[in-house]
Amino acid sequence: MQWTLVVPVKPLARAKSRLSDTAHDGVRPGLALAFAQDTVAASLACPAVAGVAVVTDDPRAAGALAALGADVVRDEPDAGLNAALAHGAARVRALLPESAVAALNADLPALRPAELARVLSAAASFPRAFLPDAAGIGTTLLTAAPGRELSPAFGGRSRRRHRASGAVELLVPGVDSVRQDVDTGEDLRTALALGVGPHTAAVAERLPAAWT
Repeated sequence: MQWTLVVPVKPLARAKSRLSDTAHDGVRPGLALAFAQDTVAASLACPAVAGVAVVTDDPRAAGALAALGADVVRDEPDAGLNAALAHGAARVRALLPESAVAALNADLPALRPAELARVLSAAASFPRAFLPDAAGIGTTLLTAAPGRELSPAFGGRSRRRHRASGAVELLVPGVDSVRQDVDTGEDLRTALALGVGPHTAAVAERLPAAWT
């Protein structure tokens, strides 16, 4: 099964505020963009992925991610994360009615194409499925088979909400790179230890040496 991924990217100036103790205001937007660039590049390198639709109104992010090969969808609802994801999935289905779609976080800088392929292969067995984040509280990936609504419920304790919505929780071992999103400095340390993509690595070099 081939998948089209929907990746939401909020305006970079407002992104990753919880990293303020790690990256100052002059670095943080670039770090958030680097996360998204490495996420999109790894996704497009995954053999199970037919395309990536990035939902954003940020012109810098739109240009950089389009240059990698992503399709850019404007966040017309402008009503938060889940509305953006539903809008992106609807745009994908308008062009490809029988497409399998998946929502993927934009902050997976250590993402490995082979691990993503394993998760998507497991998801193909279910109408809707999700992968919990490394903390076991949130969600990094939500999938919907052809003909099924995505029905995203990201944010906070989304693992519980996605499970309650009927989505199947995927229990795939050895896919740490697909689960390791980055919200805090400790998350970033973990991602760096896993091995991040080139965009994040370049920006991380600008962080204080004592921190890294």
